[in-house]
Amino acid sequence: MKIGIEGQRLFRKKKHGMDMVALELIKNLQKIDSKNEYVVFVRPDVDDTCIPDAPNFKIVELDSKWGYPGWEQIALPKAAYREGCDVLHCTSNTGPLFSKVPLITTLHDIIYLESISLLKKEGTWYQKLGNMYRRYCVPPVIRKSKKVITVSNYEKDRINKHFGFEGERLTAIYNGVGEHFKKVTDAEQLRSIKDQYNLPDKFFFFLGNTDPKKNTKGVLKAFADFNKEYPGQYQLVMLDYDKAELHRLLSSQGIEEIKELIHLTGYVTNTDLPAIISQSSVFLYPSLRESFGIPILEGMACGVPVITSNTSSMPEVAGEDAALLVDPLDTSQITKALITVIEDEMLTKLLVEKGIQRAKHFSWEAMAKNVLELYENVHYEIQES
Repeated sequence: MKIGIEGQRLFRKKKHGMDMVALELIKNLQKIDSKNEYVVFVRPDVDDTCIPDAPNFKIVELDSKWGYPGWEQIALPKAAYREGCDVLHCTSNTGPLFSKVPLITTLHDIIYLESISLLKKEGTWYQKLGNMYRRYCVPPVIRKSKKVITVSNYEKDRINKHFGFEGERLTAIYNGVGEHFKKVTDAEQLRSIKDQYNLPDKFFFFLGNTDPKKNTKGVLKAFADFNKEYPGQYQLVMLDYDKAELHRLLSSQGIEEIKELIHLTGYVTNTDLPAIISQSSVFLYPSLRESFGIPILEGMACGVPVITSNTSSMPEVAGEDAALLVDPLDTSQITKALITVIEDEMLTKLLVEKGIQRAKHFSWEAMAKNVLELYENVHYEIQES
């Protein structure tokens, strides 16, 4: 069987969540499958060595003068057909509307189908236009796909309700957590990362961005209230966040006084994250909505107490007692959880122990094995039809 895998953005330097999932899938398929042939379709960019060499894997670089839509709708299906693929796995929610090669689509979430408007104030124009593209493409692509993969039972239920799937065409396959996510104890490595990113001595780590679902506004308010109880004792570390947007959020809530307590690291490579997380006092992930929430497991694997939300998929991933679950819309609950972790050493120790064990239940190799089985089932069904 020859399997095509869409990986349009895998060569870009700043990879996002769906890119990392696709990359981990490819790397682990290379470990477990030497029988089938694979063709990975990517767009040329700077990080062109991120996919290891393997004898049964071929990388095909495709460019398109029509941007993302042109690459996906024109260049990709033509190339997949030309390469003789038996199936084409589109890994990041969307896919070609017209494809001669049977499709398998990973639908990470349908947030953009639930509520999005170009007139909403929150979110960037790039995010809004991307969501409008998905609103147009996803429904017909999903209906044409032989199989649809999603990443949690919560999201499977949401998709089922929206599309009304019948039979077993939709399946949930859990994401994993990278093997490099573990408690970093090497003093020299910790010091090097601390110096490189100018990390404070005591801090909470928050993976926020400009996407409204990440609840950056709520986290900032909760941290401001925490600072009233523990003035100046902890800083809030965030990654590659726009300074102007940060100042706007602080000003809109009248909490400019915490500006000097927020440390922006800039872009951090995935391999540096464990050493940063390991030095934090709390891993904050109280999103408004997630289809899975890989960072929850990354924080747990690094031996840090995790605060996340009691909504959508997050309780399913975090488990019953391996994290503190809060209502993300109630900033007082986030503040209270921060105070609880700081003050209750026994609870913190228990959260760390149970978090490490919880993270062990999820692996990229298990995910790849499930996806490979799905490829084989689809190929068999096509041959039998």
